[in-house]
Amino acid sequence: MKQVFSLVLLLLFSIPTFGQDWTPIPLDIQQLMERLFPVQEEEVDYEGLYELLTELYQNPLDINRVSGEELAGTYLLSPPQIQAFLDHRSQSGKFLSLYELQSLPHWDSATLDTILPFLTLETEKSSPKSFLERLRSEENSYLLFRHRRTLELRKGFQNDSTLNPNSRYLGDQNDLFLRFRIQHAKDFSLGFLLEKDAGEALVWDPKTSRYGFNFASFHHTRYNLGKWKTLSLGDFQASFGQGLVFGAGFSFGKGAETVPTVRRSTLGILPYTASLESGFFRGIGITRQLGSWQSTLLFSSIGKDGRLATQLDAVGNSSQELTSLSQTGLHRSQSELSTKNQLRETNLGTNIQYQARSGKWSAGINALHTQLSIPWIRTPNRYNQFEFSGRSNTVGSAYFNVSWKNFSFFGESARSSSQGQGTVVGFVSSLSKTVDFSLLWRHYDRHFHSFYATAFAEGTRPINEQGTYLGIQIKPSSKVKINAYVDFFRFPWLKFRVYAPSQGQEWLVRLSYQPEKILHASIQMKQERKMRNAATEEATAPNYTLVPILKNQVQANLELGVSPEFSFQSRIFWNQVILDQANTQGWMLLQDISFKREKWKLTARMALFDTETFDNRLYAYEHNALGAFAIPAFSGKGSRQYLLVQYRMHPKLTAYLRIAQTRYVDREVISSGMQEIMGPKQTDTVLVLRYAL
Repeated sequence: MKQVFSLVLLLLFSIPTFGQDWTPIPLDIQQLMERLFPVQEEEVDYEGLYELLTELYQNPLDINRVSGEELAGTYLLSPPQIQAFLDHRSQSGKFLSLYELQSLPHWDSATLDTILPFLTLETEKSSPKSFLERLRSEENSYLLFRHRRTLELRKGFQNDSTLNPNSRYLGDQNDLFLRFRIQHAKDFSLGFLLEKDAGEALVWDPKTSRYGFNFASFHHTRYNLGKWKTLSLGDFQASFGQGLVFGAGFSFGKGAETVPTVRRSTLGILPYTASLESGFFRGIGITRQLGSWQSTLLFSSIGKDGRLATQLDAVGNSSQELTSLSQTGLHRSQSELSTKNQLRETNLGTNIQYQARSGKWSAGINALHTQLSIPWIRTPNRYNQFEFSGRSNTVGSAYFNVSWKNFSFFGESARSSSQGQGTVVGFVSSLSKTVDFSLLWRHYDRHFHSFYATAFAEGTRPINEQGTYLGIQIKPSSKVKINAYVDFFRFPWLKFRVYAPSQGQEWLVRLSYQPEKILHASIQMKQERKMRNAATEEATAPNYTLVPILKNQVQANLELGVSPEFSFQSRIFWNQVILDQANTQGWMLLQDISFKREKWKLTARMALFDTETFDNRLYAYEHNALGAFAIPAFSGKGSRQYLLVQYRMHPKLTAYLRIAQTRYVDREVISSGMQEIMGPKQTDTVLVLRYAL
């Protein structure tokens, strides 16, 4: 109780008075991330989204070359704002200054404050340079090194002869990461990255496909080479339509931005720069532009991790089958290493798209054929009877985007070789100057299979789901914003831990108040109702009874800039879970303080949490070193604190150091298995060095 009382006092007395005449600091990319992801769950690929948002921030869009699809892909503009931008450029010619944007209809000061960090105006070059000259003179190039480590010794690193030798970690506790990249927006991007996770051995062993670092990635992408819009070699992603076949780029799903985020944008071939070891193509992707038409062709061949099993036929001949794919990218033990590159996945894909000269509508078709070197035969259980099996899958789709007045209509319908179908249709609209609205309907068959899909869904994949989403945003004044959504969904077939058809609904309401640029307050309420197997029957009963699980969440947030140097952020989380007549709760209090002066920037956090069950776990976004990302989950009772120090050692060299610690008061052992830590605390460190070349 003393800790709680002290933290409440800190929350109250860390809100001093402030003036109104100081110039606000530049956009904090991590602060923007936190506002975009106030609803934090474990199913979302936050790291990949962070990489893409950071890339956009570091490579602003040229307002004289950006397309409407790219503007929509930022999720920061409404359809009327995008159309006003395109109409102005079409009727008045190229922009001469960024200040022209403030004269556009529907572009208010709040819009400009949000979007300007992602826009730029490039000057015309009098004498074009060769590619090598541009490469040598490019300022946006850097080398980044990152080291991460947990100071406490995990069980897998212990020199204990009683441990299973197949489960013990082969390498040390250091997590190492190295990245080089040089890029210029709409011109080229060239780079590589190397990564070794904690526990992985740093060895050269071609027999196990280990060449020093466990994971290596390379890309070389060129843009606008005559009629060739994009040429990409190495690792890349593809984004076309609503993500039913090719899903890459931003994919926020449900969150506080309740209107623009439901629509996906066609961004084409994109270089892959994240450290996640799945979800990308490795090979070649090309896009050719012919007037209003563009065509894309991609070829990929990449090794995949998986568990294999040997089967014998009636005459005694043996064959191998894939029983499960592994997407963790971890190869720390002999057991995990035995899954590395056990099969090869080959992809051949294409896209054809037509863009009207007016920019008000577009349509296209997608096709992707995937071939596995070993057939995938899943271990059968109650809920996976309609999942993919075999060696090949083909999925094709057709999509459209239409802008009409204040409406932006979109849709895509796809069919896989299993004859399963997936469909997404919807629209985004500005009903008035103060009200924006979105609607999305989706239907995914239980036997619809698409390996690279990231379409809008309640589940982690677009399969076995039907639903309708409605979102609204109201701005009664320039200082107040109300966001809300409601989503109704049902699952026609069984799911993991839900052994019967089920349904549910989810809603969110968020009120934001920002009277000045230096002050931002918000309160958010969310409720989610789903079904789950009754706990008493989950392991033994032949017939399963479903019980409802209701989750209520409340989050309050206050951000305050005291001066150009000091800023504070206070947050309170509370949740309630009602499952099978059991009512449990959890709460968390957080206080952040940031200080910035000349070459230094410091960010610190103190937090307390108390949750009754794992279902009450809470997620809290944390500031981290450049290139690192963290939204940890907290359950049980304890405290969390961290300190992040950023120091510009040289005009070209910046260092980041972060130390974070979680202390529990309700346990003496953290985690389980080979990740187990003996003791009530876990301390993690991050060191990043970024050198601008």
